[in-house]
Amino acid sequence: MNVVEDNPAQHRFELPIDASHEVAAAYYRMDGDQVVLTHTIVPKRFSGQGLGSQLARGTFDAIRSSGRKVVLLCPFMAAFYARHPEYADIVATETQND
Repeated sequence: MNVVEDNPAQHRFELPIDASHEVAAAYYRMDGDQVVLTHTIVPKRFSGQGLGSQLARGTFDAIRSSGRKVVLLCPFMAAFYARHPEYADIVATETQND
């Protein structure tokens, strides 16, 4: 199992996909100390293999370990959270600038 890593230079969490040198990515922007997840991409040829869920779980775990909160603007990440309420402790209901 590959590990999700934060790539702050690209503003995304990345999940490497085998030896293909491709990544599944969860894009974000920072709002103070909150991570605002905006968009998730899994290369089409890898869809249906559970990579999106693996990316989501790794992203949520990385945010939790950083002590930050997450805002879910990305529909995929919001749907993942709806199925995994164990991440309620890190989900913010609005951005800090609201």
